[in-house]
Amino acid sequence: MPIIEVNLLEGRTPEAKEKLVQELTKATIEAIGAPRESVRVILREMAPAHYSVGGETFAAKAAAKSEVS
Repeated sequence: MPIIEVNLLEGRTPEAKEKLVQELTKATIEAIGAPRESVRVILREMAPAHYSVGGETFAAKAAAKSEVS
């Protein structure tokens, strides 16, 4: 039973997440021949304040960007 875990920032539409799940399932079936009913996909959404790159959270980056605009 393949289990795919995806971490992503909050803010995507339900339709976008549904498409992601469908496409990951399809890719798994094609890549390893897994039966559709055995494919599991877990989406974990994170607040921008809970994810950082280079010591700066995405929330701080967004705030700095909006101050410049």
